[in-house]
Amino acid sequence: MTPPHPLDTFRYCPRCGSAQFEVYDLRAKRCAACGFTFYANAATSTVAVIINRRGEILATRRAFEPAKGTLDLPGGFVDPGETAHEGVVREVREELGVRARAGELLFSLPNAYPYSGHTVHTCDLFFRVHIDEDAALRAHDDASETLWIPLHEVRPELFGLTSIRLGVEKILRMF
Repeated sequence: MTPPHPLDTFRYCPRCGSAQFEVYDLRAKRCAACGFTFYANAATSTVAVIINRRGEILATRRAFEPAKGTLDLPGGFVDPGETAHEGVVREVREELGVRARAGELLFSLPNAYPYSGHTVHTCDLFFRVHIDEDAALRAHDDASETLWIPLHEVRPELFGLTSIRLGVEKILRMF
């Protein structure tokens, strides 16, 4: 079975509104009326890998779909005009209410993130992130709960998003 085109849900040209918005190649559509070509490039997303001195990883519980109620790692989309380091620090502040310092980029994984009936293709960047471990964490924004989980007790299958689950498996091999 052939997967749908990444712009399958886009039926009209975003420039002129024409219905002649047709598949151009594997990741683009072109408007036959005005010539506008739109590419489905991957969005940048960040993931915070926060491990404390006791060997526990900081996880959150997802407050919203997709995968509502499953485990996650803090993070999210990088905003326009923001670096990936700035984005992961902002996401930690928004979701956990604490200041963070982004460290090294550990690895990246591709992802297909379902949102509003559309698949957003992302490149998820997993950063080692440092926080004050004594700071009071508060779940907010996309997180409904925060949990420190000993690395030896982490169960990747409880993480609802595919790229996060694969990332957690990779983290467990690294640490």
